[in-house]
Amino acid sequence: MSEIIKVGIADINLVSPPNIIRTTGLGSCVGVILYDQVEKIAGMAHIMLPDSSLSKTPTLNEGKYADTAIKSLYDMLIKSGANGKGLKAKIAGGAQMFKFTSGSEMMRIGPRNVERVKEELSALKIPLLASDVGGSSGRTIEFNPENTLLTIKTVNAGTKVI
Repeated sequence: MSEIIKVGIADINLVSPPNIIRTTGLGSCVGVILYDQVEKIAGMAHIMLPDSSLSKTPTLNEGKYADTAIKSLYDMLIKSGANGKGLKAKIAGGAQMFKFTSGSEMMRIGPRNVERVKEELSALKIPLLASDVGGSSGRTIEFNPENTLLTIKTVNAGTKVI
């Protein structure tokens, strides 16, 4: 009997079979899945913002920012037995949820999140095998560590598996 492990906004969690891991409400946020296919362990982060230097609180929520969440997720996976050299990634989200006439760089949260996530994965030498990013619709994603399939349900656009 499998369980669905939920990941909230600005949250990080791990999963192993038979369970699957899910996050909902990915608009401009990016869902990042890191997984070790051999050890059959995976983790997901629901990233809200690209850079922790934007934090205005004294205690930093590492799951909220691309630069801290990916490193934190990586460390959690290694501690749980994953092989750092065997990790792979899939991402989804990063939509541009609102139309802005100003063209302000600050308002491009979704695209900036995606760019930063890719930079962080590259820095850790984790290959990005699949992504479903951009657009203007919200997403719900589920990852199955058994078969490494990421199911993406996009508002008004149906379901796809990557």
